[in-house]
Amino acid sequence: MGKTSIEALIREIPKAELHLHIEGTLEPEMMMEIARRNNAKPRYGSVEEARGAYNFRNLQDFLGVYYEGVKVLQKEQDFYDLTWAYLEKARSQNVLHAEIFFDPQAHTRRGVKFETVITGIHEALEDGEKRLGVSTRLMMCFLRDLDVESAFKTLEEALPYKDWIVAVGLDSAEVGNPPSKFQKVFEKAMEEGFLTVAHAGEEGPAEYVWEAIKLLKVSRIDHGNHALDDENLVKELARRKIPLTLCPLSNLKLG
Repeated sequence: MGKTSIEALIREIPKAELHLHIEGTLEPEMMMEIARRNNAKPRYGSVEEARGAYNFRNLQDFLGVYYEGVKVLQKEQDFYDLTWAYLEKARSQNVLHAEIFFDPQAHTRRGVKFETVITGIHEALEDGEKRLGVSTRLMMCFLRDLDVESAFKTLEEALPYKDWIVAVGLDSAEVGNPPSKFQKVFEKAMEEGFLTVAHAGEEGPAEYVWEAIKLLKVSRIDHGNHALDDENLVKELARRKIPLTLCPLSNLKLG
C-alpha cells in the first residue's frame, strides 16, 4: 500500500479526538484576519512571520506562541469562528466526536468576559453537531501557572453554564505547579457536579500523576508520559481503569 493510500485510509476511518485545546487550533491566517478586524496588533507582522514562529522547540516556546495568538480573540464572533474552523477541519478528516478544552483565564485576564468566550464556543459546537454531525464535549481548564484565587473565580463564573461544560481540567506550565495546588478548587468543582481531568506527567514527574489521581479524583489523565517512570503507578492506573490521552506528535514536536 502506497503512502497516498495509507493517508486516504487514515482520513476515512471514523475517529474521536479526545485531547484538543481550542485556542491551540488558531492558525496564522485566522490569527491575522481576526487581528485586522479587531484592530489588534500581534507581535507578528504577517502570516509568514506568524507561521515561522510555529517552529517551536519545547513547551515553553509553544506556550509563548499560544498566548500571543489568543490576544487577538476579543469578541463572541472570534470564538465562534475559531471553533467552527476547527470543526470543519475535523469533519474533513472524519472526526465524528471531539472532547475540547478551553482556557477562559487566558481571556478573562485580558478583560474579555467569560460569557463572551463560552457563548461563542458553545454556539459553534451546537452548529457543528447540527450541520456537520460532529458531537462534542467541552472541558474548562484552569491555568496552573496562575494562582488558586483566579481558579476559584473562574469556577464561579462557570456555574451559570454548567449545562455546557462537562468537566474541569488543569493545563499550562506544569513544572512547579503540582495538582495539589488546586485540590480545593477541584473539590468545589466536584461538589458542583463537574467531572475532573488533569494534564499531569507531561513535563512533571510521576508524582504529579499520583496527586491528580488521589487529590483531584480525576477520571482521566491528559498526557501522563512520566507515569511509565513508576511501575506501581502504571498498575494503579490500570486497576482504576483511568485512561491517558497521549499526544505523541506533540511530544515529538516539543522534545
